[in-house]
Amino acid sequence: ANLAGNKTLVLPVPAFNVINGGSHAGNKLAMQEFMILPTGAASFKEAMKMGVEVYHHLKSIIKKKYGQDATNVGDEGGFAPNIQENKEGLELLKAAIAKAGYTGKVVIGMDVAASEFYSEKDQTYDLNFKEDNNDGSHKISGDSLKDLYKSFVSEYPIVSIEDPFDQDDWATYAKMTGEVGQQVQIVGDDLLVTNPTRVAKAISEKTCNALLLKVNQIGSVTESIEAVSMSKRAGWGVMASHRSGETEDTFIADLSVGLATVRHRLRLNQSLKT
Repeated sequence: ANLAGNKTLVLPVPAFNVINGGSHAGNKLAMQEFMILPTGAASFKEAMKMGVEVYHHLKSIIKKKYGQDATNVGDEGGFAPNIQENKEGLELLKAAIAKAGYTGKVVIGMDVAASEFYSEKDQTYDLNFKEDNNDGSHKISGDSLKDLYKSFVSEYPIVSIEDPFDQDDWATYAKMTGEVGQQVQIVGDDLLVTNPTRVAKAISEKTCNALLLKVNQIGSVTESIEAVSMSKRAGWGVMASHRSGETEDTFIADLSVGLATVRHRLRLNQSLKT
């Protein structure tokens, strides 16, 4: 996926969803998904091997720290341990990557789904939104949340952040992209909804630097192709979403190959023939 500006980050690899939070799990984790990406792999086959090894090391670490029950998975396939805050999830991934021997070769991606914990009333983000009757002490501004992401990027090998802010928080998106867009892929999902009109606005205002493609979200293949074409002309990356509860149907994989995008779960390439 091409990042904004002159720097290019290549992610022709599977993205393994390994820790779930948000609406995908019953823990306190506000952010929805934490993923691993084996960018140091030489082939698709090697990437799969690396990802699986990190996954199993992560399972062992979670079992030892949180107990056997914590190795159950959420509805997106990732583990859902009783994590109290987001940095704890990143520490688990960092430890699993190191234990597998892939530090520097396996990096981290996040799907925050920040619209879930944004309050339009006071324009804050509640990192403790899943707690019943919470006192609001974990509510922070968009700028503070931006700075939190920047601290994550400085401490952990994070290369992609999806939906870091509310779907209509264009201003904070633009600040984030301007400040770390050369290092990190800022992916618009809820922000863009694969809508060419919103993609055009984001390109013009430099709101993000990557599109999450969801054909059923915009409703037509024609508009999807238009959104992808616009994104690529702007130098953006494009990721095709696997969609929750995916089936055995091959349409998304076929479309991903046809549009030369990176599939959110699995990227099909020549290495599949080996």
